[in-house]
Amino acid sequence: MPDKAIKVENVSKKYGDIHAVDRLSFEVPSSTCFALLGPNGAGKTTMMKMIYGKAERDSVSSGKINVFGFDPAKDELSIKYLSGVVPQDNNLDEELNVEENLRVYARFYDITGRKAQDRIKFLLDFLELSERKKAAIRELSGGMKRRLVIARALINEPRLLILDEPTTGLDPQVRHVIWEKLRHLKQTGTTLLLTTHYMEEASQLCDSVLIMNKGSMVIEGHPSDLLKNNIERYVIEISNGKMPDGVRSSIDGTGIRIDETMEMTRLFSDDLDKLNLIADMLDRKEHHMRQSNLEDIFLKTTGRKLNEQQ
Repeated sequence: MPDKAIKVENVSKKYGDIHAVDRLSFEVPSSTCFALLGPNGAGKTTMMKMIYGKAERDSVSSGKINVFGFDPAKDELSIKYLSGVVPQDNNLDEELNVEENLRVYARFYDITGRKAQDRIKFLLDFLELSERKKAAIRELSGGMKRRLVIARALINEPRLLILDEPTTGLDPQVRHVIWEKLRHLKQTGTTLLLTTHYMEEASQLCDSVLIMNKGSMVIEGHPSDLLKNNIERYVIEISNGKMPDGVRSSIDGTGIRIDETMEMTRLFSDDLDKLNLIADMLDRKEHHMRQSNLEDIFLKTTGRKLNEQQ
C-alpha cells in the first residue's frame, strides 16, 4: 500500500475570474485523517471534487493529483472504485427504505447476492441502523439519515473515505457517535479526508489540518502543533465588543494581545494569571474565558472566521 494516499501538487481551479483553488499542495498519508478547513467558498469542496474526479483541475500538465497511484484526470473510475464519498447533503432515495438504499448502491460496484447481504448487515450494525432497516427515509431522524449516507459510502469497503461536512446540523450526541465510527475506520486502515466547520471535530479526529482562505493554504499541521506554535494559550472574549477604558489602560505593557472586531474584543495571552486580573475588572455577564482553538489561529492569520461567507 502506498505511503501517501493523496498527493496534491500546485493544483489550481478557476471559475471565470474566481480562483476557487490557487496553487494548492498537500499530502495525506495512508490510514490518517486529514481536514480542509476554511470559510464557505474557500475552495474546500472544489478541492475534494478534483480528488475524486468530479471536477477537473485547470492544468493537467502543471498541477498534479495522485490518489493511491491514480490521476483523477485519467483514472476517475479507478479512484471511484476505491473511494467512498459523503456529500454535504443527504441525497438518499426517498422512494426506497434504508436497506434498499444500500442494496441499490451495492449494485453500482457489482456487489450482489450473499456478499451484498453480508456487507449491508455489517454496515447497518456498524452505524447502529439495524432496527430501522425497513424504515422509509422520511421516517428517519437527521442523525439516522447522516449515518445511512456514511454507510452507503462504505458499501465498497473504500480505502479512502471523503466526507464533506459530515456532522453539520446534528446534535452533539449524534456527532460523537459518528466520530467514534470514523476513528474506528481510521484505526482499521481507511484514510479519511474531510471538511468541517467544527473545531472540536477537527481536533478530535485529525492527524493534520490545512486551513484555506480564498483557495490558498494559510497554514497546515497537527491541530495541537498549530495551537502550540501559532497562538497564545488563553483568550478572554468580551461579547459586547467594547472594552472599558480602565481595562484598556491596564493592559498596556502586559504583553496581552488585543484583537478587536465590530462585534467582539478578544484578549490573548499565555499567562493565565494576567488574564484573570483583567477578567476581575469585567462584567461577568459580558465576557468568557477559554483556551484558544483553531478558529483563533484562522482569525489571527486571515482576519476572518471559519464559518464566514466569502
